[in-house]
Amino acid sequence: MTNESTLVPLRLARVVLRDHADQQWIFLQEVLEESDPSYPGRGFPIVIGTHEAEELHRVLTDVHVERPLTHQLTASIVDHLGSEVAGVDIVDLRSNTYYARLLLRLPDSDANTPPVAVDARPSDAIVLALRAGAPIRIVESVLEQVRTDKSVDKLPDEGEEPGEEL
Repeated sequence: MTNESTLVPLRLARVVLRDHADQQWIFLQEVLEESDPSYPGRGFPIVIGTHEAEELHRVLTDVHVERPLTHQLTASIVDHLGSEVAGVDIVDLRSNTYYARLLLRLPDSDANTPPVAVDARPSDAIVLALRAGAPIRIVESVLEQVRTDKSVDKLPDEGEEPGEEL
């Protein structure tokens, strides 16, 4: 497998909620097979919308709402169709915009059948993956472009209130 197509496992390291802001932040971090406490792994931030951040907050804090919101409805549809979320792959970065694929395992597919890949915004796909307990991955070449472990974490910007961090 070439460096371009190698997929690196990630975990959601933190969510930064900023009051009265249209943009929120998530920080994804490389999952290391052999943990070295002196090296946390490569990581990077993604700007997401307020609604997606609120849904991530609900997932992480196990908050249930009376009627399903969009992400809960989508998860329910996938489940009721007999499919499952197999994962999320962040596959590209163009003009400061990340591109992802939501991987769906269809009913009656065997272990040799690759999941169906559906284009998705990373924030939406990550919410669905977290709800399903599915893996999140990124293409190695994209991670190398955006990794922040070589420099100071830029979240939040100097002089701005950080808001609530999960």
